[in-house]
Amino acid sequence: MKLSKFCDESLVSFSLNAKNKKEAIEEMVDLAAGSSMIKDRNELLTDVKEREELVTTGVGYGVAFPHAKTGAAKGIVIAFGRSQKGIDFDAMDHKPVHLIFLIGAPEDAIGAHLNVMARLSYLMKSEENRAKLMKVTSPGDVLALMDNID
Repeated sequence: MKLSKFCDESLVSFSLNAKNKKEAIEEMVDLAAGSSMIKDRNELLTDVKEREELVTTGVGYGVAFPHAKTGAAKGIVIAFGRSQKGIDFDAMDHKPVHLIFLIGAPEDAIGAHLNVMARLSYLMKSEENRAKLMKVTSPGDVLALMDNID
């Protein structure tokens, strides 16, 4: 599975302005809402916030995966955002988050949604991959890295 099929260059931001988790989620939802796969920005925002209230998606190592299964999505969407300064995301390791992958999936996409999450998690386990994502300047490089999973 190529993760880039769920993302495109317009869903990549290298300059998130958010200072906290709430702002970061709103900024990432705005980015994802640019996809033709998202029918309703507000519904996506509500569903991602509700999921985030259950337990933080700031998994540590400067990475967060805010996500939701939602009626707002016609298909799986991945948006990528980077913050050089870092964002307080209530991460499990209590460190700022720099790399955010927002995933929106249709309510009936349970297996595919989990597969996308697992592949992104595997990708972000690598310190080398995280370092690359902190340095890349081209959205195409982000998409290529997303597909570079052994």
